[in-house]
Amino acid sequence: MRPLRDPGEAYRRVDFEARVKGANPRQLVDLCLEQVAGSLGRAIYAHKSGDNAAKSAALTRAVSALTALQMGVDSTSPAGEALIQLYQSARRAVLDSALQFNPKGIETIRTDFLEIRQAMMAS
Repeated sequence: MRPLRDPGEAYRRVDFEARVKGANPRQLVDLCLEQVAGSLGRAIYAHKSGDNAAKSAALTRAVSALTALQMGVDSTSPAGEALIQLYQSARRAVLDSALQFNPKGIETIRTDFLEIRQAMMAS
């Protein structure tokens, strides 16, 4: 018997993979920022509804997106070190929330990444 899968997650995975394949570097950064914010939003929703499996999956996806962002930083650029520190700090906070969920902290990180994404899109 095949395990039940979340159709929404399957759709997100296919959409994500298709967008990655055709993306330039700026679009990849935008996609990762979108993944961080969206995943943290799903984690908050899952926490409120008591769905620990969905919360864990969302936090894992956020950590993956943060890791990808951090790996893509050019540390020689003027903002490189600051970005690395931002991504590391956010990643640590998300990982800490896997053990003891902090909805206010996660919402703050989510809001910060939405603002970063909006500023990037405006430039």
